[in-house]
Amino acid sequence: MSQFPTDEKTWLNGFDQVHMHTAVENLGITLESINESQIVLIMPISDKVRQPYGLLHGGASMLLAESAASVHAAWGVDMNVVQPVGIEINGSHVRSASEGHVRAVGKVVRRTRSLIVHQVDIYLVESGELLSTARVTNFYRSILRE
Repeated sequence: MSQFPTDEKTWLNGFDQVHMHTAVENLGITLESINESQIVLIMPISDKVRQPYGLLHGGASMLLAESAASVHAAWGVDMNVVQPVGIEINGSHVRSASEGHVRAVGKVVRRTRSLIVHQVDIYLVESGELLSTARVTNFYRSILRE
């Protein structure tokens, strides 16, 4: 696979532009850091991500986890040749939160030519408590050239 930029500054500067008009932008998700082995995203707990009882919605946590894994799966990959697409996610919610910010820390478990697996842990920023944990698998889909 050809390499796209693998410096954090390029990713930090381009993150918002790439995610304009997407769920990532709508939910206020920002990129805090990224390198070859891990990614960190931050999301505010707002009315956009709360369920009717005022708690952080589990689906929003899984969206954050999949976003972290999918963005990181593009690290060092030539997106003109292959694109990472999510094929599996599973998660457990171990604690609830109703306000503050959440931090998703995604780490590579295994990377092959065709797959990448991440472990994504989601913490409440203000307390450091683990809220959710997920495993996400992305498949590197070949881009057909004509």
